[in-house]
Amino acid sequence: MHPVIESIKGKLIVSVQAYPGEPLRTPEVMALMSRACELGGAAAIRCQGLSDISAIKGRVDIPVIGLWKEGHEGVYITPTLRHALAVVNAGADVVALDATDRPRPDGRTFAETVKAIRERTETLIMADCMTIDDIRNAVACGCDLVSTTLSHNKPAIQTTLEEGPDVELLAQATSEFPDVPIICEGHVHTPADAKAALDAGAWAVVVGTAITHPTSLTSWFCAAMK
Repeated sequence: MHPVIESIKGKLIVSVQAYPGEPLRTPEVMALMSRACELGGAAAIRCQGLSDISAIKGRVDIPVIGLWKEGHEGVYITPTLRHALAVVNAGADVVALDATDRPRPDGRTFAETVKAIRERTETLIMADCMTIDDIRNAVACGCDLVSTTLSHNKPAIQTTLEEGPDVELLAQATSEFPDVPIICEGHVHTPADAKAALDAGAWAVVVGTAITHPTSLTSWFCAAMK
């Protein structure tokens, strides 16, 4: 097993991202936040954008899962081969990309994209999935890591504290593919959520909003106090 995959088993991955127009959206801030998460025990960082990937990779000693978002609808998480190779060149240890069967801007299928990445680089591939069929396809394509990232089918910024991770999909995936590293990502808002994901068989758990998005955290407190 690849050392990066082994190093995150049973551990926390922190997604360090800021949205367009937010005051924290600078590579230096994202790098500092990533280092703080590393000091807190994070086993890896997930981040987006070439500048952020490069800055974070230079600040932390743990693996960096990189992606490049372009657009807001359809396939926007590392949507093309060009985006994937740029993420690799920025220094990511793992490149994450949308693993759904939706049309991609460059006309390639997901399988064709994975094959092209394999032909050009040895970087690990993480498949961001929406459904069990996406997970099955990602496994068939030979992806190194498979994640439930897109199972809620809406941006993390739109979540509420009460919405938890898709444990049902996670349990189905880990039962069907017991030897594949299945990552739980999406709506993991509390330590109890993270523990439930591990109990359902997750290889590792990604937490983003609940750790690194102060705007959402503040809004949750404000809503509870009304």
